[in-house]
This record gives sequence, C-alpha cells and structure tokens, in this order.
Amino acid sequence: TAHATAEEAEERTIQMLNEYADFAEQVLAIPVIKGRKTEKEKFAGAEATYTIEALMHDGKALQSGTSHNFGDGFAKAFEIQYTDKDNSLKYVHQTSWGMSTRIIGAIIMVHGDDSGLVLPPKVAPVQIMIIPIQQKKEGVLEKASELKRRLSSFRVKMDDTDKSPGWKFSEQEMRGIPIRIEIGPKDIELNKCVMVRRDTGEKIEVSLDQIEDKAAELLAQIQKDMLDRAKEHVATHTYDAADYLEFEKTINEKPGFIKALWCGEQSCEEEIKEKTGATSRCMPFDQGLVSGKCVCCGKLAKKMV
Repeated sequence: TAHATAEEAEERTIQMLNEYADFAEQVLAIPVIKGRKTEKEKFAGAEATYTIEALMHDGKALQSGTSHNFGDGFAKAFEIQYTDKDNSLKYVHQTSWGMSTRIIGAIIMVHGDDSGLVLPPKVAPVQIMIIPIQQKKEGVLEKASELKRRLSSFRVKMDDTDKSPGWKFSEQEMRGIPIRIEIGPKDIELNKCVMVRRDTGEKIEVSLDQIEDKAAELLAQIQKDMLDRAKEHVATHTYDAADYLEFEKTINEKPGFIKALWCGEQSCEEEIKEKTGATSRCMPFDQGLVSGKCVCCGKLAKKMV
C-alpha cells in the first residue's frame, strides 16, 4: 500500500500484523508471538518489520507472517510521488505484508502426529468422513447416504469404496479429517452412530436424532482444544535466561523460545548466533519490565528479545 503520511503507513502495518495473528490463532489454531524484528533481522531498507512467530513440535520457531513499514525510502529511490492537498509533490509512505505457503508447514508441524495430518476444523477441506461398516448389508449404505444429506451444512464425504474399514480409518487419519462417523447394522438397529475425534481418538456414541447438533458442537470443541493444546506447548517450552551460561545451557538442552534481555548491540546478537545457533525472533510487543543486564555482554539491557 502507499500512504500520504508516516502515521497512516504505520497504522496499516500493525493492522495487517494483527489480521495475520488473528487468522493464525482463530482459524489455524496456531498461537503466535507478535513483535518487532531487530535491525539485523528486519527487511533490508524498511523502517520496521513486525512478525508473528509460532513454535513447532520440535521446539523450532517459524516466522509465520511479516508486515513491513517501508517509510518513504523506496519512494525516494524510485521517485514515487503524489500531489498533496496543498498541491505540492510529496513522497508516499509504503507498506508490504505477507503470509506464505510456509504456513501450511506450520499446520503440519504444530498439529500433526505420527498418523499424519491433524487439521483444524475451520480449514479442513473435509470436516466429516462417514464410513459405513459392513456396507454390503441391507440398508447400511442408504443410512450412511441419509446421514450425509443431513450433514450437508458441513464439508462432508462418505467413503463407500471397496476398501476395508481399517484401511479407510487410517486414510481418514492420515488426511487429518477432524471427525469420522462409523455406522453399521448394529448401530442402525439402536438408532445411533459412533463419532471419532481425529485430534484425541476419542469415540463418542451419538443418537441419530441429534447428529447435526453433535457434529457442530464437536467441531467447535476440536477447534478450541487444538488451540489450547498448542498454547500449552508454547507455555511449557518458553524459558527465561538471566545470563549467558543459563542461555547456552537452555539452548542446548531445551528446544523452544528463550526470553532474554539485550543491550541492543548487533554484535551481541551475532555472537549469540555464532556460538549457539540461536537467532533473535522478535522483540515482543509485550515487553514486561525490562530491567537488568544484557544476556551476552552484561551491559544495561534496553529490550527483551
């Protein structure tokens, strides 16, 4: 975007970062830390780069979206001007922001397990897979088709192929489909079906009279639980380091985020990266109380990174 003033550009830059953060958390069930990149890590030539950082299963961070305030530097380099209200030519203030295909990697690495994908219901291409059991028996396929029609307000499919139920179960698990519905002759007799959650494997017997309500309730619950579990993972894999020895020990023994105080000098940032392989992810907006010494050089700290 191109803006008339520096204030408008900054406002849009932050607005878009918040959009990405909300999307990651509310839709993808991926909690993120919002903050500003250091001078070393920001987009070259930008005034400021803001980021959302997510934590993967293995304790590695993923830059999941960025928003850049370019100021008027690029406008001056490329002569991008506009006529202001006072009829004089002025340089525009630019912004640029993006979330790329790496977010698909984040979904896999935050939620996936050894059986395959675990997709948040809000983005799952198929939310419910109906699997008929003993489908060659009279009435089973008809009943399964009826359930599919009744659940048509969701993204629903039925697997009526000739494969075995076990094969279909693992296929559904690998694809990360949030809910599996199993229905066979005995279930039909008892006017029920079995709903299986992909995220926990929990099996729930549901009356066929309540299937629409239960499906909606369960999808909402799965979405919430997936975000809660991911938040818990971040909380239990975020550490504080008061000095360099503690920092080094934590990096080597406990993968995850480390909160550390920093003097603001790029040389300290580079030294830490060279010695430990750790990179600064961001200076969180939520800085807390910054009082103490730089984790690297021991000088007075200016920021928490």
